[in-house]
Amino acid sequence: MSMSFRGVANLDIRDSIPDWGPYEQPKAAPGSPNILYIVLDDVGFGALSCYGGPIETPNIDRIASNGLRYGQWHTTALCSPTRSCLLTGRNHTTNGMGCISEASTGFPGSNGHVPPECATLAEILVDHGFSTAMVGKWHLCAQDEMNLASSKRNWPVGRGFERFYGFLGGETNQWYPDLIHDNHPVEQPSTPEEGYHFGVDITDKALEYLGDVKAIAPNRPVFLYYSPGCAHAPHQVPSEWSDRYRGKFDEGYEVMREQILARQKEMGLVPENTELPPLNPIGTFDTRSGPDGQPFPPLDFTRPWDTLSEDEKRLFARMAEVYAGFLSHCDDQIGRLLSYLEDIEQLDNTIIVVVADNGASGEGGPNGSVNENKMFNGVPDDLEENLSQLDELGSTTTYNHYPNGWAMAFCTPFKLWKRYTFNGGTCDPCVISWPAGIEARGETRDQYHHAVDLVPTLLDCLGIELPETVKGYTQRPLQGVSMRYSFDAATIPTAKHTQFYSMLGSRGIWHEGWKAVTTHPTLSGWSNFSDDEWELYHTDVDRAELHNLAAEEPGKLAELVGLWFHEAGANQAFPLDDRAPVEILTAPRPQQVAPRNRYVYRPGGAPVPESVAVSVRNRAYSIGALVDVPGRSALDYLLEEGPSGVLFAQGGRFGGHTLYVKDDRLHYVYNFLGIEQQTIIATEDLPTGQNLILAASFDKEGEDPPGTARGTLALYYGDRKVGEGVIRTQPGPFGLAGAGLTVGRGGADAVTDDYPGDAPWTFIGGHLKRVVIDVSGEPFVDLEREAVAMLSRE
Repeated sequence: MSMSFRGVANLDIRDSIPDWGPYEQPKAAPGSPNILYIVLDDVGFGALSCYGGPIETPNIDRIASNGLRYGQWHTTALCSPTRSCLLTGRNHTTNGMGCISEASTGFPGSNGHVPPECATLAEILVDHGFSTAMVGKWHLCAQDEMNLASSKRNWPVGRGFERFYGFLGGETNQWYPDLIHDNHPVEQPSTPEEGYHFGVDITDKALEYLGDVKAIAPNRPVFLYYSPGCAHAPHQVPSEWSDRYRGKFDEGYEVMREQILARQKEMGLVPENTELPPLNPIGTFDTRSGPDGQPFPPLDFTRPWDTLSEDEKRLFARMAEVYAGFLSHCDDQIGRLLSYLEDIEQLDNTIIVVVADNGASGEGGPNGSVNENKMFNGVPDDLEENLSQLDELGSTTTYNHYPNGWAMAFCTPFKLWKRYTFNGGTCDPCVISWPAGIEARGETRDQYHHAVDLVPTLLDCLGIELPETVKGYTQRPLQGVSMRYSFDAATIPTAKHTQFYSMLGSRGIWHEGWKAVTTHPTLSGWSNFSDDEWELYHTDVDRAELHNLAAEEPGKLAELVGLWFHEAGANQAFPLDDRAPVEILTAPRPQQVAPRNRYVYRPGGAPVPESVAVSVRNRAYSIGALVDVPGRSALDYLLEEGPSGVLFAQGGRFGGHTLYVKDDRLHYVYNFLGIEQQTIIATEDLPTGQNLILAASFDKEGEDPPGTARGTLALYYGDRKVGEGVIRTQPGPFGLAGAGLTVGRGGADAVTDDYPGDAPWTFIGGHLKRVVIDVSGEPFVDLEREAVAMLSRE
């Protein structure tokens, strides 16, 4: 806040009195603790070892043994919405995050932009003398603002974080991430062959940020938001971590659920009478359909373990091993943070909060995948092909996700998983440690709380009131309550009274120990919300939501349903949206630049995200590179020092296309979902001269199946055809994480194995001036595939 000058300014400085007060940087109160906010991704209530889970997380266990575990702490059931609550202390729809940021609908509750009237914790703390930094996954800006031509107002450095290193969207390749440093994309510092992994990289940066501050001002408190993106798909980790779990999941997810529940009861995390819900608790495709005959969503059917073949069991078990290894690897990186804080004698006076943003992910569907991008392109996984990659799961050559039976197991003892307002989607781990401020050690708390309660808790611990204004914007009141009362009072009643839920058509309301919830499938397109069946549960004693008391307590049910409508209205949660992905995608959204028929790109600069790059999906296109190729001597030919390298690339190993020069000839490869590298090579050596056009042109001749274009791809030197072949092109996106377009070099994850050596294989031996991509006709967009891809960036 600004201060008035209180000194004396006369004609002569010798007769004047300075006042530095208005000009000094903010200083935190003496003794203020650091804050380490660790946000895990797609980690259900029953995954971590300190929550009875099968996955070894000794460092998170250490945090829990130094503090508290909460057994009834809740989220919104989806990524961006929960993260907005974690940073603002307001409900997701109040934050404009009714769904993930890429799925905005243009209504107040779902516009994809956290309003400045809902300041983040970083924006508050930076004005109180804290150093603020964030590493990892952001996912709190709209898709049209995730590029270098857009406003940076909702990037981390626009929302209170002084430093940022991570990615903006919902997921990224752990071996080849889409990295942003502060306000600009950067290349990763090393390759996977050299030991690179995103989790290690962001931890290195986190330690660097902490060290930079503490070396200069040891007592200046730091707020570090550590958001590794683990264990969201793709589940990628060095194999030695996955191998630790060999055989651990061979008995299947149903047996695993029983084992987890038994441990949770021993730990006192759930009541002794807690039972397991059925594997398909709200129906299946052959038992339930919508009011107008709509099918039950096939994504949300779980296959019983005893119906699987032996090969399927082997594959599914290995997928769980890789997920477990991924999470244990992340825990190991958290251990590095703890060791550093201990080394600098700051661990005791650091408030550490470990949470997950929603329940485990069911997006793998009944069968899982070795390349999640296949599902979003409507191409089913092939069991034989997947089995051939069994030993590659988690590596640079797979982009895997387990089947949803494991999601149910890792959400034990609850129903379903993320997206749903049953406890499987909303009841998640929450661990808080602060040795200097919490006397209790290794205890469990049973008070009911939600993601919106953490900002009030942290401000309470720091003795900071919510400012009336932040950056000139009058602040909306916090909607959470402080959890601090529960730190040293295990049996004190819950201070919270009501929490509403709304996500993708699934609805719920908790009030003073009771919960009403609908059985409406998410993303179903069923509509008819007035006809929804509401169930009633006494969750104080029935955490798994098994005993529906709606018929026995009609008055209580009516009270809660009415309260849901009141809360939904107060939190701008209307209209409800259960539309199928195809409809979600067609919702009008702002575009900075309208699509055009001709795109010009020049060498250098950052990769262009797929969302704002030229789209060649299911249409004719041509790619032309304008180059100067110098004449070559006999010695050049002998030494093979002619032009070589990438002219144009988009996408990567799991789907993409590239135009490049190798062995003195033009090459084009269209990598169809990592299944087939379709290669066309020129039949003649490259010509020499100025302003040569080297081109690839695709003539669409049909679709088989619908959305998958088939046709002839021809190569040209100028107007002379020098090669052709028949190819098929993907109906959906090249990559869920944004698959960048580059000119004059490839991306970090090469489109084809034909590149010599390591990517990016920069073009040399000539002068590349620009690349022009022309598209003709109206583009066909498979809206459903693209929308499913978008909704999986959670």
